[in-house]
Order: sequence, then C-alpha cells, then structure tokens
Amino acid sequence: MAPRARRDRCPGLLRPWIAEDGALIRVRLPGGTLPTGALVALSNVAEQHGDGAIRLTSRANLQLRGFDHDGEFLPDPVVDAVMATGLLPMPSHERVRNIMVSPLTGRAGGRADLRPVVRRLDELVCAEAGLAGLPGRFLFVLDDGRGDVAGRDLDLGLVAVDADRAQIRASRSAWGDVVTLDRAAPALTRLAARFVEAAGTQRGSPWHVDELPGGGETLLGNRIEALPGTRVATGPPALGRITQDDGRLALHLAVPGSGLDRRLVDEIAAWGTPHVVVTPWRTLIVPDLEKA
Repeated sequence: MAPRARRDRCPGLLRPWIAEDGALIRVRLPGGTLPTGALVALSNVAEQHGDGAIRLTSRANLQLRGFDHDGEFLPDPVVDAVMATGLLPMPSHERVRNIMVSPLTGRAGGRADLRPVVRRLDELVCAEAGLAGLPGRFLFVLDDGRGDVAGRDLDLGLVAVDADRAQIRASRSAWGDVVTLDRAAPALTRLAARFVEAAGTQRGSPWHVDELPGGGETLLGNRIEALPGTRVATGPPALGRITQDDGRLALHLAVPGSGLDRRLVDEIAAWGTPHVVVTPWRTLIVPDLEKA
C-alpha cells in the first residue's frame, strides 16, 4: 500500500477540525461509557458555545460542532469547560482512546463482562507515553462473544470465548493467542506499542494495522487459527426495554440524526442513572434502572 500523503487529522478537543460552520471536536468514550453528569455538562458547553447538539458517532464517541475558533484552536473557556467534564483524563492521549466494546457487556447476555478489560486497557494506553503517537483512527474492538461488534473493522481487539478467556485479534483477518481476561489489556497494549514502533510517526506513516507490511500476522509474530467460538455475528439489540441479567432494566433509545439536544439530555438525566452507554449504532442505552 502506498504511504499516506498526510498525517491523521481525526479531530479532538486540542486539535479540532475547522469546518464551514465552525470548529468540530470529538470526545472519546472508551467502551461508550458516559457519566450522566458529564453528559449534562457537555450539553451546557454545546448550548453556550456550539450549535446546541451532541451527536453520536459510529465509534460510540461524541461529536460537538459550531464552535468559534482562533485559527486552529478553540477559545480557552471552551477547552476548560470540556476538560472539567472529566472525559479527558490524559490530554496528550485524548485522540487515541478509541475502544469499542459490546455495549451490553456485563449487563445482559454475552459470554464475559469486558468492562474491566476496557478500563484497564484505557489506563495502560494512557500510561504509555509512546502510545500518544497512535493515529486518531486506530481502533480497538472488544466483543464479549455475542458477535455484535465482531464484524467491525478494527486494528486490535479480541473476542471472548468464555467467561474468563478471549482470543486476541490484529486486523479483521489475523488471530493471536487465547489469553485470560486479566492478561488481555496488557497484551493489547504491547501490540499497540509494537504497531507504533513498526509504523513510525512520520507524515506518511500507516494509520492501520492492515497497512503494515504483512498486516496483522506480522504484528502478532505468529499465525493462529481463529477458534470456532469466535465466528459469531449478531445485529444490535432491539430498541426499547431490555431486562438485564441482574433483573434491572436498560432502555435502548433511538437518537435523532440532529443529535441530543437539551430537552433530551434533561429527560435522560431525570431517570437518575449514573451512567449511559453510547453505542456504535448511534443509539443510547440507559442502564441499571429499577423496575417500576
């Protein structure tokens, strides 16, 4: 594959994309998890400084737009307000925290609860200074064995094979070792560091594992067949009420293409759940609700 002609320009808070209607930013949500208080705070930022809406992305992140800007930078009050939400714990790594997971993992269905793996992977990526050099388009995809995100394009990831183990992936076609879940995040972090070393951080460096010579197999250093249990595929859950494994309820909500406005945000906050989950289907899950 020919070298890239430019650096990755996937936007973040500290490096926004300048569009016709103003500056556009993306806020990464590892695993799609979003504290409800942070959602309300971002809605305030969108109302006061942007176009008033919070849009969901196909990577289960958030996008806000319509901000005034000074050249390539946002005004300090906007940066400070977004930073105050707590959603950017490591500014140097804000664009590389792209971790997608089965949205209902640990709550309803699936073979394993991957939420601890997501948290640990995010911690390890942010703790590794060199991983700030990952492209903003580099994506981890963790499927809990139900197959809802297993078919997504990815750079690194895994599929759970039972409650305690998962098989590592590098690109869609290359498979690695089966590891216990407590070893999954360190294994993925080491592979991400290996990618940065192999790809470099120059203007023409690859953005994805598939762009390396030899692709995922070269990154893994071996060729392992996918276990039969990894060949799983299913669609998104139906909209509406979902009964969680603990007996509580989750609500799977459609979100207008125009995004979440203040009215919708206030309605979600009124349910009192501490977190919501943004999905790769640009929908929202409000979990852990007590039955009426």
